[in-house]
Amino acid sequence: MDPCYVTNVHVGNIYTHGHHESVLRSHTWRTVENSAAYLASHLAPGLRVLDIGCGPGTITADLARRVAPGETIGIDAAAGVVEIAARDNGNTTATFETGDVMALRFADASFDVVHAHQVLQHLADPVAALVEMRRVCQPGGLVAARDSDYASLAWYPANPGLDRWLATYEAVSRANGGEPDAGRHLAAWARRAGFNEVHCSASAWCFTEPHDREWWGELWAERITESPLAERALELGLAERADLSQMAAAWRRWLADPDGWFAVLHAEVLCRP
Repeated sequence: MDPCYVTNVHVGNIYTHGHHESVLRSHTWRTVENSAAYLASHLAPGLRVLDIGCGPGTITADLARRVAPGETIGIDAAAGVVEIAARDNGNTTATFETGDVMALRFADASFDVVHAHQVLQHLADPVAALVEMRRVCQPGGLVAARDSDYASLAWYPANPGLDRWLATYEAVSRANGGEPDAGRHLAAWARRAGFNEVHCSASAWCFTEPHDREWWGELWAERITESPLAERALELGLAERADLSQMAAAWRRWLADPDGWFAVLHAEVLCRP
């Protein structure tokens, strides 16, 4: 079926990936070093940090180590993953709670740093989210956001099955109300949210070593067949089960190729209220 043809479209703040084990396997790999290096030099002991869309909390915990004894709070809309974050990061000063970026419970100017990693791409109104993030950030503080740009994904060798996977993912994301190519929009969204000072950068994840290819390829092969992403693609009529199986097989062909290479481009913004 054609990934560009979508029926039964529902628009809202749906997390396209869901919290399948293959998704959490990816998220627990993330740290400040590999996912928020652009922010690292601005962290210092004593700062108060809010981490939005914290998932299983590994970035949050790393932020907490860098600003301790300052307070670090991680929030996520999914109660189940908040429980995982609290369970697995109890050896840090980070605390975790459920929360909605569109309606944060915190008072104005409550935090020195407000951070969101791979969050804005899933929101129906990312500008409104940035407005709320700006509200709870102190004057002179920082709002930091990093999002991937799926149209900029690059891989080798050529693989029509991965072309189909990417088209399907982007169609599902947009049907869910998100913007999978969020990276290129970040600076514009930040300015529309009222930030006067917006600093932009970019960085990439690269998977080419055998262990990295195995890890990255397998988790995506599982996501496209077993996660909420797969179920949503089926619900929308974007693919049949056999199509998803073929996409998974394409991922496994890629990871088995000793010349395999995959890069994920991310855009980053550091904004001052």
